[in-house]
Amino acid sequence: MQALALAGAAGTFSCNRQADATRIEDISRMEQTAVARVARPTATGEVQRLLGESGGPVSIGGARFSMGGQTALAGSLHLDMRAMNRLVRLDAVQGIVRVQAGMRWRDLQDIIDPHDLSVKVMQSYSNFTVGGSVSVNCHGRYLNAGPIAHTVRALQLVDGGGQVLELGRNKEPDLFAAAIGGYGGLGVITEVELELAPNEAMARHSQRLALTDYPAFFRERIQSDPAVIMHNADLIPPRFDRPLAISWLRTDAALTEGRRLVPRGLDYGLEQNLIWSASELPGGDHLRDRYLTDRLLREKAVVMRNYEASLDTASLEPRTRMFSTYLLQEYFIPIAGFVPFVRRMAAILQRHRVNALNVSVRHSPADTVSLLKWAPGEIFSFVLYYKQRSNQPADRASAVWTRQLIDAALAAGGRYYLPYRLHASPAQFHEAYPEAADFVRLKRRVDPDYRFGNRLWQKYLSWPDPATQRSASA
Repeated sequence: MQALALAGAAGTFSCNRQADATRIEDISRMEQTAVARVARPTATGEVQRLLGESGGPVSIGGARFSMGGQTALAGSLHLDMRAMNRLVRLDAVQGIVRVQAGMRWRDLQDIIDPHDLSVKVMQSYSNFTVGGSVSVNCHGRYLNAGPIAHTVRALQLVDGGGQVLELGRNKEPDLFAAAIGGYGGLGVITEVELELAPNEAMARHSQRLALTDYPAFFRERIQSDPAVIMHNADLIPPRFDRPLAISWLRTDAALTEGRRLVPRGLDYGLEQNLIWSASELPGGDHLRDRYLTDRLLREKAVVMRNYEASLDTASLEPRTRMFSTYLLQEYFIPIAGFVPFVRRMAAILQRHRVNALNVSVRHSPADTVSLLKWAPGEIFSFVLYYKQRSNQPADRASAVWTRQLIDAALAAGGRYYLPYRLHASPAQFHEAYPEAADFVRLKRRVDPDYRFGNRLWQKYLSWPDPATQRSASA
C-alpha cells in the first residue's frame, strides 16, 4: 500500500511485454524502435564476438525501465543484457560483490541476504538490473549516501573496438566517471563491483509537516541522526504543501514482518486498484489519505532493510495500460531553493491539470564521482509520479509543462534527470549538463566510429549515423 509514496528514481514499473522482438519498447509504451537484431549475450566474450560480427550501430538494454528510448536506436544491434546475470565473486567479510551487469537487484539480494548484507544504494524497487542502474547513476532513499556512483568500486567495459577495459577510480578514472551515468554511450558495461552495507532491522517513523518547516526539520532531525537509514518526504496533490516525512531508523525492536525479503509473484491487485481509484475517481484524494497516508501515520512497521529494499514494481502496474500509462520525472534542486521550487512546481502542475499522484522528495550530497552528475552540489530531488493517456496528443501536451518544470529547475540552479521522456529542448539539456562536451571528447576516444547510441544521445548530442560514416570512408 506504499506504492504512491515510493515511486522512485529511474522508473518504477513492471516489465513490459513485446509482440515483436525486434521492436524495442520501454516501460512507458509510448513508442517502439525497430532494431536490426536482438542478441542476448551470457558472457563478456560473447559481447566481444557480437560487436566484431556486427560492425554497425549498437544499443544496450537491461530491464528497460527508461521512458524515452534510452535503450534503443533504429537499425542497431540491440544487446539485451538480462542473460548476463551471474555472480562473479562475493567477499562477505569485506562487504564487496562483483556481478554481471544484467543481474537484477532482487537476484543479488537472494545471494547476499544469508550473509546479512544489503545493497548500499539502489532504487526503491528491486526489479532493475545492476548495469542499468549504474548507466543511469540511480539513487534511492538512503540517507547521506548519494548516487550509486559512490558505491561502485570497478566496472568492466567493452569499447567500440571490442577491447575489454577494467575501470576504477584510480584506473582510467575519467572513463570510469563517464560510464557511470553514461546511458550506454561509451560501451557495454559487462561487470560491476559494488560496496555493500549491513542488513539491519529498521523501524518506520512518519509525521506531517508544514512545507516551510521541512528543510530545517530535515537538517536538524534527520540528516544529523546516525540512526536514520532511509528517508523521503511525500508531497500530495493538488497543493503539495504538507510533506509527509517517512524515515526508517535502526532499531532493536521486534520485527512486525518476519520475512527477510518480499516474496516473488505476489498478487498486487489491491495496490493496483488503489492507484487507479486515486487517479481516476472523484474523491481520489480522500481514498489516498484513508488507505495510504493514514496507515503510514498510524501503523507500526519494523522490517529488515532487505525487505524494504526488495519491493516489486508489479505493485505499480496500471490496470488500464491500453489507455493510460504512469510516468516519472525528476528534478534536482539546491537546498536553498526547496520552498520556491515546490510552489512553482505546484502552480505549473495545477495550471496544466496534470494527473499527479505524488512527488517524493529525497536528499543527496554532492556527487564526487560521475561526469554527467545530477548533483553537482547538495540537493533535494523531486520525483514526480503522474498518469497520462497513452496517445501522442497527451504526450505533446505533457511536453509543454515538462519544459516549464525544467525551466523552473534551471532557474533554481538545479538539473533534471535523463531516464524519462525526451521532452527537454537541446538548449535545456546543455544548460543542465554542461559536462556533455567532455563526454563527447571521451566518446571520440573510445568509440570513434560512434557505434554505441540510443535515442537520448541521438537527440541531444547529435550522434552521427554509423552507416553514413562507413559509407563516407569507404
